Amino acid sequence: MGIEFNPWRLFSNPVSQVQLNNKYTIPFGNNVGKDSFQNNSVERFFNEKSIMMAIVQNRELKDIMSKNKLPVRLNMKELMELKQGHCRDSAEICAKIYKILPPALKSQVNIKDLKDGAMLHDFGKVLIPPEILNKDGKLTEEEFKIMHLHSELGYQLLKNSGVNNEVLALIRHHHDNLESDNKFVPDMNIQILNIADKYSALTENRVYKKALSPEQALGIIYDDVQKGRVHPILYYSLVQAVRQTPQPVAKV
Repeated sequence: MGIEFNPWRLFSNPVSQVQLNNKYTIPFGNNVGKDSFQNNSVERFFNEKSIMMAIVQNRELKDIMSKNKLPVRLNMKELMELKQGHCRDSAEICAKIYKILPPALKSQVNIKDLKDGAMLHDFGKVLIPPEILNKDGKLTEEEFKIMHLHSELGYQLLKNSGVNNEVLALIRHHHDNLESDNKFVPDMNIQILNIADKYSALTENRVYKKALSPEQALGIIYDDVQKGRVHPILYYSLVQAVRQTPQPVAKV
């Protein structure tokens, strides 16, 4: 019988005892030290009329949808559920991770942009057909390709809306990690959103899966740390954030 994974015992002195595989050099990207604050909440974008207007006015977006045979059909029910559930949860996890970061790393994070990006990161799912988004079973290769488009669709929907470039980058690249097959190096904001998004998704019920426990989810993400996809300090901050969050009492 294998040894049960216990994420709480990983770090007694996290920063000094982190051991990295020499195979990986883990950068944080080129961080832009901007404070771009908006007076209005990003929740104003969760509006059917403005989304349709964005589609009509964006030729590139229409070309992407036509190329992938996507109907112009808004899945507003799913979008509103994301706003109240997964996206809000991801934003809260991002804020908790940020709070625990060492000061030197915290200074590289724009918490307003990070929380706005978390609220909007799955915005493009409003254009993913519900039969794919909530399929109770494994996606086909073509369905997976369409599902993966949600990051680009969200970027295209919001790129002319007044959202700043840092938030747009979070929307477009929130699934890119340190092992992604491109030359783009995700900055701190993107890396935090990436790990918060994954933890939130793993610990919530979806049509095609049951929610994992915090320990199970942290175990899966720890595997990403070992593979060089997630920075250990960010993982430690997530572990601490989870430990400090009251967990619901299990039903007997």
